[in-house]
Amino acid sequence: MEAQILQSSSRCFSSGSTTRYRFSSVSSSSPKPLSVNFPQRTRTTTTSVLSLSKKDDNTESLSYKGSGVDIDAGTELVRRIAKMAPGIGGFGGLFPLGDSYLVAGTDGVGTKLKLAFETGIHHTIGIDLVAMSVNDIVTSGAKPLFFLDYFATSRLDVDLAEKVIKGIVDGCGQSDCALLGGETAEMPDFYAEGEYDLSGFAVGIVKKDSVINGKNIVAGDVLIGLPSSGVHSNGFSLVRKVVARSGLSLKDELPGGSTTLGEALMAPTVIYVKQVLDIISRGGVKGIAHITGGGFTDNIPRVFPDGLGAVIHTDAWELPPLFKWIQQSGRIEDSEMRRTFNLGIGMVMVVSPEAALRILGEAKNGDYVAYRIGEVINGEGVTYQ
Repeated sequence: MEAQILQSSSRCFSSGSTTRYRFSSVSSSSPKPLSVNFPQRTRTTTTSVLSLSKKDDNTESLSYKGSGVDIDAGTELVRRIAKMAPGIGGFGGLFPLGDSYLVAGTDGVGTKLKLAFETGIHHTIGIDLVAMSVNDIVTSGAKPLFFLDYFATSRLDVDLAEKVIKGIVDGCGQSDCALLGGETAEMPDFYAEGEYDLSGFAVGIVKKDSVINGKNIVAGDVLIGLPSSGVHSNGFSLVRKVVARSGLSLKDELPGGSTTLGEALMAPTVIYVKQVLDIISRGGVKGIAHITGGGFTDNIPRVFPDGLGAVIHTDAWELPPLFKWIQQSGRIEDSEMRRTFNLGIGMVMVVSPEAALRILGEAKNGDYVAYRIGEVINGEGVTYQ
């Protein structure tokens, strides 16, 4: 989503001003960039449900759109931008460089920042920032090379900014990329006292003959899900509405959990880079979807060729207590949950049946956690069983 960022005064952490997009582009004077075309697809009405929401009263169901975020409007904007910059729509933008592609992605952390302000947890929000971009570009099989950030505030609190940047450094360490620089902008009267905004972008590289683009996916391929740490960095406009309705404090214990509600919601986004690149290196990975805004319903079909869809087995993994609480407290419909949250699965890999056996075998041996959550089928969209 495009967001112009105005600047009245700034201190330079490195260099650069920022205009934020959900895609990458280059100037017309540069070599023509190549983007893996993952078209935005019409979502399919599902025939089965998670059976999590039981409306036992007349309380209104909360929704992402009702909380102020219209995914359909965002999709329409991408469609219009695609007319001006053909080829966008993937998780990362690809730019040819010799026998490789540079892969770039940019993102922020949304209104999770509001909870950072309320909880005082600032040292991990930088991990979220890095994760949102590097997790996007690794879906093409790219190894992250470097990251740059943008930190904007009305009045610079050096101690607070240091905590945030420390998280960014930690995130770069987890993804084996360099923090190359960034921009620190002071903009008096633009933000509320004590608040700030963050954005960043990452650039990685992948050999042209190794790019993961989904074109070889066929019916019968397997969907492997890697677990999330929680909500990650999407859906917080709806989460905040749920918290307000619930009457719970962020300091209260999460029902069914072992931490406070605030700690559960602020858990940093998992950075999947090292794990995913290791799995890719052993073959059989055909497509990868980062489960962010749009959830399963919108993100998984982005990696499929035309004519293919997915069936998701909702009993393949246990829904974490945090998502159970969110749905029950917000009386949120199953379809809305699936299109807003990751539901405990932050990354989905589409792999050959042979690769699935290997991955699940390693998971059984305790090397990591992974679930067989579904299969590729003929058709369109995502069906839940």
